[in-house]
Amino acid sequence: MAKKDTSKSEIKKVVLAYSGGLDTSIILHWLKAEYGCEVITFTADIGQGEELEPAIARANELGASEIFAQDLKEDFVANYVFPMFRANTIYEGEYLLGTSIARPLIAKRLVEIAKETGADAISHGATGKGNDQVRFELGAYALSPDIKIIAPWRIWNLNSRVALEKYAKENGILLEQSNDAQAKPSNSESALSMDANLLHISYEGGILEDPWASPDESMWRWTVSPEAAPDKPEEIELEFQTGDLAKINGKAISPAEGLYQLNQLGGKHGIGRADILENRFVGMKSRGAYETPGGTILLKAHRAIESITLDREVAHTKDDLMPRYAKLIYNGYWFSPERMMLQTAIDESQKTVNGVVRLKLYKGNVIVLGRKSDSDSLYDPSVATFEDDQGIYTQADAEGFIKLNALRLRANKNLREN
Repeated sequence: MAKKDTSKSEIKKVVLAYSGGLDTSIILHWLKAEYGCEVITFTADIGQGEELEPAIARANELGASEIFAQDLKEDFVANYVFPMFRANTIYEGEYLLGTSIARPLIAKRLVEIAKETGADAISHGATGKGNDQVRFELGAYALSPDIKIIAPWRIWNLNSRVALEKYAKENGILLEQSNDAQAKPSNSESALSMDANLLHISYEGGILEDPWASPDESMWRWTVSPEAAPDKPEEIELEFQTGDLAKINGKAISPAEGLYQLNQLGGKHGIGRADILENRFVGMKSRGAYETPGGTILLKAHRAIESITLDREVAHTKDDLMPRYAKLIYNGYWFSPERMMLQTAIDESQKTVNGVVRLKLYKGNVIVLGRKSDSDSLYDPSVATFEDDQGIYTQADAEGFIKLNALRLRANKNLREN
């Protein structure tokens, strides 16, 4: 369906995805000035480490007609992060999709608030060069096909940080920085674009635009360097129920609390840093650096418990489907029928993924020490043993198996030699 023109005269009320930072604060003011409309702000706490109160206060100061601020951490982890990790999802071999997976939830709430308040449109602060504009808008259109969307970065002429700061000063918008309670100070902060949630924190721009340049150590906010991590390793046990993390060291935890604890553990031991040059959906290559400490631990543990509970062909089929599933999330198709179809198959496979994994965390490494499942283990030591298997497995049967599988190889070789 073609996007309808968004005439300014039609727009009386807009719901803005609002972080409280400079960009979205300028957008709030700009929407009111350009459209003469009411602006409703929506701020979500998905674990970025910032309090909601400053964003609420700033939205109020800038004249938002209504303010929505919600703690969505449990929703985010339980209904977006965990389903993704059931598939062992990685984009292009390295990226754990921390930014990508947060966008569908925000798009969903924007559409819901627009319906609740009778708004004429939604708006976001994603630029016209990035993936997030696609993710927000594909998600919104999938849930509300006729929704009107205003993307200021594709309309206005404020196309640089200097232009934004000039606009802010001219219109009395304070140039204050957001306060990240979980973060440590970074000397590179002003030059970098950062995005955080409970799964990860990302860094783009500044020195990272040179793919040969190494990021400064002061950039990293959640993790110590592996060299500075404790010299003593730490062992932990993670318990899974139907593919999801349920307990840490025997203690039951909620999804959000579990991921938070893994972030603390991973950050302490220098786990989860990645420096990636990825292929954006819009066509360009982009360099990004990421910290995903808890997700890195979770992925390793999940694969370990699957190794003892999943049938071989089910596991291999999942691995075949994963790159397709990852691309759907990266490109913004979370609410697409094909993603939902794949999710149904993935979730079916997780019914038997129950058990405990023992891990060692040490200087940037996640090492599997053991895995067990009292109810769903497919590992049979009486068959796998190198000792006397008491006739359970007849080794002589392997000869016929090998010859049958070699038949086409032998035929191909004979044909080439004759």
